[in-house]
Formats: sequence, structure tokens, C-alpha cells
Amino acid sequence: MCTVCGCGNATMEHQEHIKANPMGDLHFGQGIAGVSLPNVSQARTIKLEQDVLGANNEIAQRNRAHFDSHSVRAFNLVSSPGSGKTTLLCATIEALKTRHPKTQVAVIEGDQQTSNDADRIRATGAPAIQVNTGKGCHLDAMMIERAFNALSIHDHSHGEGHNHTHAHLHAPASTANLASMTFSPVHKDHADHRTANASTILFIENVGNLVCPAMWDLGERAKVAILSVTEGEDKPLKYPDMFAAASVMVLNKIDLLPYLNFDLDKCIAFAKRVNPTIDIIQVSATSGAGMDEWLAWLQKS
Repeated sequence: MCTVCGCGNATMEHQEHIKANPMGDLHFGQGIAGVSLPNVSQARTIKLEQDVLGANNEIAQRNRAHFDSHSVRAFNLVSSPGSGKTTLLCATIEALKTRHPKTQVAVIEGDQQTSNDADRIRATGAPAIQVNTGKGCHLDAMMIERAFNALSIHDHSHGEGHNHTHAHLHAPASTANLASMTFSPVHKDHADHRTANASTILFIENVGNLVCPAMWDLGERAKVAILSVTEGEDKPLKYPDMFAAASVMVLNKIDLLPYLNFDLDKCIAFAKRVNPTIDIIQVSATSGAGMDEWLAWLQKS
């Protein structure tokens, strides 16, 4: 797993006997330690995972406190590639401009390569930072910490009374990419930062992946699982960890339902089976259907 740098490692071996059903299907378990490293015990592998996730969670908690000090509500958007995350995000930004003009919006875009999605976001007028993860398949809390410090909503003038330590990155919000940023000296003993708008939303568009991002806390207020109706209604059962971790499932591209063999009721039932408390919102970024319900969820969360 990503927690021990194993994703995509062709030399990795599964050392323990795995279960197979009469059809020959293989099952490596439900935990995050299902993959073993050569010459490393399972106990050591689990310890490595715990250490990596523990370090990430510490930064995530710092991010959460930092967001709160700026009156920022952060949402982690997760999905498969091609679900329409960026299109929905652009439509959401435009709708917020019209219906909630006092709401400030900023975006952190995660992709393995290119700034294509961040460029689309910037075209709406919202500040965006592109984070290219290279061979990495998810964003982590450190990436978010650095990206948030580079956004225009992160004001660098501080008063008295608020203590935290972080490095500030400087780059124009319209063109910023973490690969080319440089650090300024660390600021200590900063004041209360409540310089962002009283209603500020930070959208974090994660790398398209329904597996690894489920276990990585970024400091967000909620995970938003986006599922398009072109993907199949059984996705919540195939990727249960993600839908269990999400606060809401946004069913996107519902304008295509008349043309697809997609069982809407089954999809909702599967999501509720995995996560009984998950909210379900049906939207179309193209037609605008369901946008009012989606915006209302964002405003109340």
C-alpha cells in the first residue's frame, strides 16, 4: 500500500497464503496491511504503515487548526478518474458566485502531472494551486499544508494572540505550482489569522483514485465521494473504504440516466449498506440539476 511506498512496485510479493474461492478468485483481506514487503515481517509492515499514517495525521490536525484559524471549511473531493470532479467544481464555483456571492472559494488541485485542471479552475476567477504528485496516487497532509500557505486567501500579516509555526510559500496564485515554489523563512508566534472571508470554502480535488485517498487525512472537514452514473452502481461495494470514509456521495451526470443501464436505487442502497449515515445528492454539472441541494449541503457543513 501507499503507506509503505508499495504502490506500483512490481517486485512486491505476497508472502502469506491467500484465500481462494472455488472459482479461483483471490482475496488478500480487508485491512490496509494486505500487501507484504520482501524480507519484511507483517508486524514490521504494519508498524511502518502506522508510523507513516501517524506522521500524516499529525500534519492533518495542524491543517485542521490552521483552516479553523482562517475560518476556512475544507472539502476533500475524491472519485475515480473521469467522474466529472473538475467540471462539477467549475459549475459549483460559478453557482456560488451567483447564489452565495459572499462566499470566497479557493481550490487545491491534485494530479500526477499537468496543470490542466488548475487552469480550468483559474478560468472561473477562483485562486487555485496545482499539486503534481508524480508517481504518487494521492495527496497527503504535507502537500496540502504547503499548497494552502501559497493560496491568496492565506494572508501573511498577523496580529497578536495566535501561535503556530509553518513555512510560507510564495508564488502568484494564478500560476502557482508546487514544483517551482521556494520557501521563505518560517514564521513563529503568529496572530489569529481570521483574515479570510467569514464564509470561505477550500475545495481539495484529490488525484482520481478510490483506494488510497480513503486512509489519508488532509485536515478536511469532510470527504466528498463523487460517483458518475457512467461508472456502475456497484462502486460503493467495490471500494467500501472510500464510501465509508465519505460524508456525502454526489451522484454526478444524472442527465445521462435515460441513456444508461444504471440502477439508481441499487447504487443508493449499496452506499447506505457501506455507510448508513452517508448523505446522497444527485446532480448534473451540465444541466444544473441538483445544484441547489449540493450548495445547501456545502453551506451547512
